[in-house]
Amino acid sequence: MNRIHPYKAAELFILNHFPNCQGALLAGSVIRGQATETSDLDIVIFDSEYQSAYRESVIDFGWNIEVFVHNLTSYKEFFKSDCERARPSLPKMVSEGIVLKDCGIMEHIKHEARDLLEKGPEEWSADTIKIKRYFITDALDDFIGCTNRAEEIFIANTLTELVSEFVLRTHRQWIGASKWMIRSLRNFDEKFADQFVEAFDTFYKTGDKNKVINMVDEILRPYGGRLFQGFSLGK
Repeated sequence: MNRIHPYKAAELFILNHFPNCQGALLAGSVIRGQATETSDLDIVIFDSEYQSAYRESVIDFGWNIEVFVHNLTSYKEFFKSDCERARPSLPKMVSEGIVLKDCGIMEHIKHEARDLLEKGPEEWSADTIKIKRYFITDALDDFIGCTNRAEEIFIANTLTELVSEFVLRTHRQWIGASKWMIRSLRNFDEKFADQFVEAFDTFYKTGDKNKVINMVDEILRPYGGRLFQGFSLGK
């Protein structure tokens, strides 16, 4: 596919669609050097003319473009909600993004984003850890006992999400979904991320569950191990 340079495409998009905005930046895989043939452009706009934030997907200048539009205060609520769910999508985009337009606001907004990312997510409470241990145990028991290959695959998928979240959050690290799950694990601990991938990859390729089971037990051990007996919610 013949496409103009991503920075040029982003600049033209901003000029054509948001000529009066106070700030704009280009984020995503293209600025990290991780772009593929299917990568899109992530553009964040700061424009006081808008009453509320919105997100839109468009095709322009040969690119799929995801545009995230904020006024000069709405981004703060998105920063807050992203951090509360421990998936700092907008702070990360703003922090790493390349500024393409700035009327004197971007340095402050970027500083806000960097401060939040460096602080990390809130620490999990003992009760939260207990609940998460229970649901991991429940999924692990299903995984161990299951003899239906189709069901095993989907239980394993559930375990990847639960276990990666547990490891990251108990160490006050940001989490992610899809490709950001493994990226978040690698950000935290490259060696563990390799072990995590190997354990599940072995299961998917061969059906051998032992590496997954041993890894999950090792992760839960410092927090009391598997949990079933005596667990209750809402009693």
